[in-house]
Amino acid sequence: MSRERFRNPLPTADIIIELAAGGIVLVERRNEPLGWAIPGGFIDYGESAEAAAVREAKEETSLDVELVEQFYVYSAPDRDPRHHTITVVFIARASGTPCGADDALRAEAFCEDDLPEPIAFDHAKVLDDYFTYRRTGSRPVP
Repeated sequence: MSRERFRNPLPTADIIIELAAGGIVLVERRNEPLGWAIPGGFIDYGESAEAAAVREAKEETSLDVELVEQFYVYSAPDRDPRHHTITVVFIARASGTPCGADDALRAEAFCEDDLPEPIAFDHAKVLDDYFTYRRTGSRPVP
């Protein structure tokens, strides 16, 4: 009898942090794939997606966030060039000045019309969906 090896997607949490002073926080990645990204990372075993989002926000931006809502789930097999991931994206609020830490070189606030390049992963799509949601109230359609 042969044993089949299971290959499952890896769960992650990403956080669109809205700053009280305006703009959203993006981080410049220290590791491959390089570029700017929404703060986030892998959900640890025994950790909820919500707890992972709060932890990753603090680790990468030095900000304490308040989760406002779950925005959407992105699961395209090619969304991360390293492996298949599924991310739960949250919208959060924070005050203060972001400061890059952990695996983020920098953390800065951006508005829709001044987003940096390149943007890593599928985060350009996520951000486009988010800004559309903020303008129209319409979430992505599965």
